[in-house]
Amino acid sequence: MIEINELTKVFGANRAVDNVTFSVEPGEIMGFLGPNGAGKSTTLNILTGYLSATSGNCKVNGVDILENPIEAKRQIGFLPEQPPLYMDMTVKEYLRFVYDLKGCRLPRDQHIREKCDVVKIGDVYDRIIGNLSKGYKQRVGIAQALIGDPPVLIFDEPTVGLDPKQIIEIRNLIRVLGQKHTIILSTHILPEVQAVCDRIVVINKGKLVANEKTENLVTAVDGSRKLIAKIVGREEDVLKVLRNVPGVKSVDVLGKRDTDSVSYLIESEDRVDIRKPLFYALSASGNMPLIGLEGMELSLEDIFIRLVSENRKAARGTKGGKS
Repeated sequence: MIEINELTKVFGANRAVDNVTFSVEPGEIMGFLGPNGAGKSTTLNILTGYLSATSGNCKVNGVDILENPIEAKRQIGFLPEQPPLYMDMTVKEYLRFVYDLKGCRLPRDQHIREKCDVVKIGDVYDRIIGNLSKGYKQRVGIAQALIGDPPVLIFDEPTVGLDPKQIIEIRNLIRVLGQKHTIILSTHILPEVQAVCDRIVVINKGKLVANEKTENLVTAVDGSRKLIAKIVGREEDVLKVLRNVPGVKSVDVLGKRDTDSVSYLIESEDRVDIRKPLFYALSASGNMPLIGLEGMELSLEDIFIRLVSENRKAARGTKGGKS
């Protein structure tokens, strides 16, 4: 559905986007992450035809944005960080204006009403946009992106400035829209990405640093897996069994949690799932019941910080090697 291939954008001496390649499959909700100045907005502006690329290309539904911009833009509904609203228009006037601007040929009033129902702004349909709350303005911005039923939706920071209730409402709306559209969601709110996105792409200093399914990102960043196990039995005997389990890298005693059990921090070798071998080894011992097992996974915030930090270290190392 969306293909970005070796995309580069240079402003003077600054490479805002540096040889970025990724794709988004039909029906996928992709989270696009990166710190301020990473190149996210530049990438999205190229993808939506607001900027030209220095090199590389972007295709939407097989249409190159540079070679056939009008057709490519018909495939996209875009909500920039600052929604393109006219504050002196009513919601109805504004959406009719967008309808005409996009050259939409669907039954006008019925189509606009359907989009208002989807984003739940029917009750403010005849109100002036400038008098609406921030949350409603954001919903009007999403409605304009939906006009014409584009297969691809691109949202740049859609929940900035919203209160917690409004953030949850917009997040739920994105989930609903994801049932019928391919979505790119650019945001700084990491739990939001974790809650709604199928895939996460991370960019830093213009370079792609991660491109993984959401559930696979932890393993991609930190191949080892850490488990906390609560086991009944003599500490010395349990340690001996645990350290002989295939794939176990290290074992540390955390101390007693209950009167008859001890908690252990167990770390696996890279890309090794030790849960079954651990269970079988303890069962074979005959007198070491496993009464609790939980994973210690990195949070999305931890992953993001680690990816960005590693990318910066690598960049400094490259500069050092050249000097």
